[in-house]
Parts: sequence; C-alpha cells; structure tokens
Amino acid sequence: MKQQIRIKNHKKTERKYTQVTNVVEMLDVMRGHGDRTLYLWNGKKPSDPTNSMTYAEFVADAEALAGAQAASGLRDSAPVAIIGPTSHMWMGAYVSTLAAGNVVVPMDKELSETAIAGFLDKVNTQAIFFGASLGEMMVRIAAGNSRLIRLVQMDQGAPLPAGADERFTTYDDFLAMGRTAVSAGYTVPPVTDNRKMSELLFTSGTTGTSKCVMLCQDNVFSVVCSACATVDFAPEDTIVSVLPIHHTYELACQLALMNYGGTIAINDSLRHVVTNFKKYKPTGIVLVPLFVNTLYKRIWSEARNSGKDNLLHYGAKVSNALLSVGIDVRKKLFAQVRDAFGGNLTKIICGGAALAPSLIYAFESFGISIYEGFGITECSPLTNVTPYYARKPGSVGPAVPCCQVRIEPDGNLSDDGHETGEIQVLGSNVMLGYYGDAEATAAAFTEDGWFRTGDVGYLDEDSYLYITGRIKSVIVLENGKNVFPEEIEEYLDPVEQIAECVVVGRKDGGAIKLTVLIYPAQDFAQDKTPEELHAFFHDEIAKINRNLPSFKQVQAIEIVDHEFEKTTSRKIIRHLVK
Repeated sequence: MKQQIRIKNHKKTERKYTQVTNVVEMLDVMRGHGDRTLYLWNGKKPSDPTNSMTYAEFVADAEALAGAQAASGLRDSAPVAIIGPTSHMWMGAYVSTLAAGNVVVPMDKELSETAIAGFLDKVNTQAIFFGASLGEMMVRIAAGNSRLIRLVQMDQGAPLPAGADERFTTYDDFLAMGRTAVSAGYTVPPVTDNRKMSELLFTSGTTGTSKCVMLCQDNVFSVVCSACATVDFAPEDTIVSVLPIHHTYELACQLALMNYGGTIAINDSLRHVVTNFKKYKPTGIVLVPLFVNTLYKRIWSEARNSGKDNLLHYGAKVSNALLSVGIDVRKKLFAQVRDAFGGNLTKIICGGAALAPSLIYAFESFGISIYEGFGITECSPLTNVTPYYARKPGSVGPAVPCCQVRIEPDGNLSDDGHETGEIQVLGSNVMLGYYGDAEATAAAFTEDGWFRTGDVGYLDEDSYLYITGRIKSVIVLENGKNVFPEEIEEYLDPVEQIAECVVVGRKDGGAIKLTVLIYPAQDFAQDKTPEELHAFFHDEIAKINRNLPSFKQVQAIEIVDHEFEKTTSRKIIRHLVK
C-alpha cells in the first residue's frame, strides 16, 4: 500500500562520542560523565521515591565488584554468569566481569531450571550473579556444582535464600569486599588482548539447538562505537529500558547510550510500561517490532473505546497533507497520543525482526520517528542501521562502520528486481566462533571468511539492506517458488484488528496452501461470532491479496484463541506454531 506522507529525515549532526576498544577505556569515558544521572528505577512500593545512580557511582561500584571477583579467586578468564531482571546491579556485574579479566555469561532468567543448570555446566561457570526471585533455584543448582566459587544475590536488602551455604553473598556484602580490595590497592588490570574471549552468549532456541557464541571485547565495543556513530543518541537523551537486558540488542544500546552520557530508566514490569513511560518521559525507546505493533494497536484501541477513532483518522490525514507542503503540526495535533509516552518521545530504535514499513509511516504521523536496524547475536549483534538523516522505510539501512555486508545470490529477484540471497557479514563485530563446537563454527562461515546470517534479503543501489525472510522459515511451493512468511506478515500488520499473525504452509493434497493463523485483537473479537470474524478477515485479506503476486497470496485463514508463544525478547517462536 503506497504511503503518501513525508518521512522526516533529520539533519545530520556531529556524533560526539569517544571511540573505545575495551572495557577499561569505557570506564574512563563513563568516569568523565561524573555526576550525570545514569540509572533511574522505581522503589519497591509505589509510594517509594525514585532511585537514581550517577556515572561516578556506577564506575566506583564496577571497580569494587571487579576487586571482589579477584579477592574471591575469580580471575584468568573465569566464566561468570548473570541471571536476573534489568537493574544497575546487572550492568554492574557485566562491566565488572569484563574489567576483572573474566568471561561474562549473560543468561535468560525465563529459562527452565534444567536449561540454566545445563548451560552453566557447559561453560564451566565459576560464579553467578542472580536475581532474588531465583534464589531457591540457585541453592539447588549450587548443591550439585562444586565448580561454583561465589553466588551473589542482586537484590539490595533481600535476605539470602534458605539453604544458602558460605558461597552465597549479598550484592552489598560483595561490594563491601571489593571496596576493601580497592582500598588495599586493587586496580582494574589493563586489557592486553582485545581479541581474547570475553563473553559467552547462548542463542535462542531449545536446549538442544541453542549454540554458545564466543565474543571478544573488540566485538562488543566495535558495536558500541558503531551504534554511537549511526544512531541519533545524545547526552540529553533518556530511554526507558523495556527489553530483557541479557539480549545483546538491548545491552549494546545501553552501552552506547552510556558512552554518550545519557540516562536509562528501568521498566520494572510489562504491566507498568505505560505508567513508566509517563513517569520517566523518555526521548527514545528501544523496541522489537512486535512491541511497536502492540503499542500502535493500543493507540487505536483506546481511540475506538473513547469514540475518537474517526477524529484520529481525520487528524492523521490533515497532518500528512500539511507535512507534504512542509507544515508540521503533529506535536499539537497528537498531544494526547504523545502524552501516553510521556510527551517527549521523538524516536524509537527498532530491531530484532522485520518491521512493517506501514508502522514507520504510522508513527511518523504522530511525530515519532522509527529508526530500524538489523543484527544477530553472532555479530554482537549490530550489522546495519537506517541513518536518521537518510531513512528508507522498509530498509534496515547500510552496514555500520565496523563491518561489511554482502548478498550470496540465490537465483531469485525481489519484487522490485534486486538480486536476493543470504545476507553475509565480515568485520570486527563477527564472533570468534561457537564455544566447544568447531563443526558448527566451520559451517557458519564461507570459505572466504564471511559469516552466514541465515537471513535472506537484498541490497539496493545505495547499499541499503532489505530483509525478506529467514532461510529456515522459507515455504517452498509445489512450483518451486520460495515464499518467506515474514514478508506476507508485513502486509497483514497494518490491519488493526489483528493482534498477532503467523503465515504457514499447509499441505492440501499435493499442494502447499499459504495459510494465515490470526489471533484477533480482543476488544474487536469479544462481541463477534467465529463466522463474523472469519468473514471480516477474509475481506481484509482479499484486499491485501490484490497487491501480491499470485504465488504469495494467502489462500486460507485460521482463527486462534490464544497468543503465540514468544521468546523473552517478544519474538514469536515460529517452529512451535502448529
């Protein structure tokens, strides 16, 4: 569907950040930010005052935590896991582990106990920083793991779990141990080899299919600097951290904002996210497409419920018409929409999956710019970012400064005639390999050393990258045509009455029938029969099919009564969709 609104490409400005190559240099930069506020977070009760931490306080804590690791016998690349919710303590554990010369292992706190124990064993973990809610689990895991030297509970003021032995300590006591070490002369050691393994990350997937990615400090900080060079961050920015912190995308964005000297407000629960937007008044948010889509549909749902949807539609048309002649009234016209995000939001950084271009246009109507990027854990994770000063909706932009991107042709063409194929990456952001798996490492690289992402796309004449799908999710039709379900789902995303959808290939005799599974928006579905829902979505999809080539047209609809299962970073787990 052709959009008629003007996308505002902001003026290109000088990127004022410091080039860093390792954690010691990063600590020096952060020390220079002094008394600027780094973190904000809610108290344990709604009536409690907001907590805050300055850059100077964070650096002092990180150095003390590094000293405590050394005093505990954790040195010489000891693997140290971090499992828990986003907090200043989580990031303190991360930075201090790198600073101590150890290997940091960020882990998903939503994994099962069996998976967590298995992953800890796989990398011979010697210490764990853990959230208090995982205390009982940690006691059970520690009981059967003699390699564990230290378990630090990241919840200031909470008692240690019942059954904790002498290896367990509170975060405050661990800090005190480190401060004693610093007073006695401990200093963070210099980084002598930026290419030494410093981080281990488990890819998403089932326990059996998950791989363990090895990163070095060169990987991590080349991405931090590339994000600073390409994303429209500034020292005055405040972001609300919504995504899980163990996810490399969220982690890289936080580290980049730290380089600039910005402020990070921590969202303590998805239930409180809108309340926290209003409280902390962010200028930017880092999200995945599903979250952007959910927020957009919530805007329209609330407009319908208040009887203002027609007014919002009319306002968008008026605003877009005025924008086309250079008149911008969005701040006044959509003040109520913007107030839902705190009133100061100007940008959303979006990555982790393909984003429907219609959402970029939709938020632009409200005066909120979306900058899309692309990456993968094995690339630390950033490879591409759409420039804030030269956006092309639908593209994730050109390669960032630390890498190159190419397409390995697959013999197909995109709808606009560009050669498609696997996206491959070469650069300082590319992983060292998979831990303990030489065979998988070899398979992940081409003969000339480029990393195979497993994603499919194409480059346009300006070297802007467009993602069309995942090799593993491709649906091969009986005529040999390849259909990427993600591409079809992009066309369906603008339908406000669809909360979530997944396109699959259903066998129908000897043919493959493209079928969309739809979880309807519940405020829309609540007073409708299954037949009415099916008829409505049939008509909507018929309109969409008219803009698609015949082999990409949806042929069947199934209505589901539940949300699709997702990862903690809010991606639908496609292989579980039946």
